[in-house]
Amino acid sequence: MTVLCVCPDAGAAAYYAEPVSTALPGYTFQAVVLGPDQVPAITDQKEAAAHPELAALAVMMHGMHKPVVKTFVTAVAVPGTPGYAPHYYEYTYAMAAPAIKRIMEEVVSETWPVYSPFAREHFGRGKAEGKAEGEADALLTVLETRGIEVPQTTRARITNCTDVEELKAWLKRAVVARSADEVFG
Repeated sequence: MTVLCVCPDAGAAAYYAEPVSTALPGYTFQAVVLGPDQVPAITDQKEAAAHPELAALAVMMHGMHKPVVKTFVTAVAVPGTPGYAPHYYEYTYAMAAPAIKRIMEEVVSETWPVYSPFAREHFGRGKAEGKAEGEADALLTVLETRGIEVPQTTRARITNCTDVEELKAWLKRAVVARSADEVFG
């Protein structure tokens, strides 16, 4: 049986590449280890576009180096890149360490064309719309938690509002309001 061990840390990769003695007579366990020394840090966009699977591995191994992430993210969006290439972004993101995910999110917010499911969900709506939606949700939660009835027309007024500052003002009033009408001043 062959066991593949993927280790983005060079020290861990070296450790797990060593043979392991076992209690079985004549058997020594030897894993196949893929570490940062075996995966190049790809910073050439043409190479990344031609080999998105290798560029994805490069992000897994060298993702703390922002140019590797930027090359990968922009390469999977290059016209002519194989059609499945954008899926590598979602796969890579799902498997990345939290610190690398943050770098990927930062790069995506700067460069990503909004056509993948991930990008549409996280960046397609726009920050202002997302903030307004969050404030509206918070306002409705406060009113609900305080036991204040929210008629459908009031709920629609809140959820359709796109003015973040107005929603924040309503939210502050909701903390002390005795009715939904008092929220609107």
